[in-house]
Amino acid sequence: MGRLVLSHFLIISNSSPRFASSLRIGGVQIRRWKGPSSICQNQLPSPRNATGFRCCCSVSLSQPTVAETNPSSVKKRIVSGVQPTGSIHLGNYLGAIRNWISLQNTYDTLFFIVDLHAITLPYDAQQLSKATRDTSALYLACGVDPSKASVFVQSHVRAHVELMWLLSSVAPVGWLNRMIQFKEKSLKAGDENVGVALLTYPVLMASDILLYQSDFVPVGEDQKQHLELTRELAERVNNLFGGRKWKKLGGRGGALFKVPEPLIPPVGARVMSLTDGLSKMSKSAPSDQSRINLLDPKDVIANKIKRCKTDSFPGMEFDNPERPECNNLLSIYQLISGKTKEEVAQACQDMNWGTFKSLLADALIDHLHPIQVRYEEIISDSAYLDGILVEGATKASDIADTTLNNVYQAMGFLQR
Repeated sequence: MGRLVLSHFLIISNSSPRFASSLRIGGVQIRRWKGPSSICQNQLPSPRNATGFRCCCSVSLSQPTVAETNPSSVKKRIVSGVQPTGSIHLGNYLGAIRNWISLQNTYDTLFFIVDLHAITLPYDAQQLSKATRDTSALYLACGVDPSKASVFVQSHVRAHVELMWLLSSVAPVGWLNRMIQFKEKSLKAGDENVGVALLTYPVLMASDILLYQSDFVPVGEDQKQHLELTRELAERVNNLFGGRKWKKLGGRGGALFKVPEPLIPPVGARVMSLTDGLSKMSKSAPSDQSRINLLDPKDVIANKIKRCKTDSFPGMEFDNPERPECNNLLSIYQLISGKTKEEVAQACQDMNWGTFKSLLADALIDHLHPIQVRYEEIISDSAYLDGILVEGATKASDIADTTLNNVYQAMGFLQR
């Protein structure tokens, strides 16, 4: 959702996601959240064996209390997407991608690369296509399973843009002007240099969600306001064109859109910068030293950990507000190693920084190596990757076109 837009729908947190029974940002009470978790381990076969694809790393699987447990029941649907970037870092992986892996085991999931959102600010046209392919391959390498989740590119499903235009006709400008991210980004760019798409991209985000009649949407703190807009637009269209009005035009009547609920993690540890323990790890940070990229070679990882910011306190400890870097690095080690916080605290409490940094670097290299190997296999097999994206777009289009045709009918358009 920064520029991870559906980071957008992504959450940079290691906590298991929880679900809300309702949402009203800035006014109405948010109900209780629940969400226990368990652990699973999967394996990675060759890239041509798509149906058996698994991730080799341990991941935390959330099993929310609202999950559908009856195998005969219809699975709830979750959609999420991210912008194509040249580099996906450890914060993205630990906070978002591993949550995707858990969700795909319980829910009907659609994960897509939001390339249309990537052009709302200046970008390199020659790099967009490559970044889209690289991002798709890396998500698959991390464990997104195309036999469980539909993986596709946003622009390959044209219904996204069509529904956006229809929603734009009923979206008040005042609703868009209140978006905090638009205010912040337009201030940086200057009013004369801001494209209209920067103002209207929350409407495209709403289209991304509503097209698929989504039950839940993973959403970070910086995107709560955009999900609120999506919910308001869904209710507005339902009231203006749904129900008996739609039925009189030959439709089934009732709601045109399902009003989605948020999937928000509880407050927990986040992956922070290696150069500033008080700032979130981010691809937009000017120094590459501040982050571990998933495709960093092992010598680069070791060097970044060796040079990362530390403190002069003796030993290692969690949750000391005077030691944000120590807490961050211990948290990263806990997540990568799969150990409990208590186990890490006990094992590392008497270590000096040199010993701990060596331990952390080795753990990161070991954990990321199979992902990097899998990525190289996928990106080198263009037919395999293209096939996954085509299949995902076909499945997504079947769902999206049904929604879009219903909206066209309810809004009074001549049927095609």
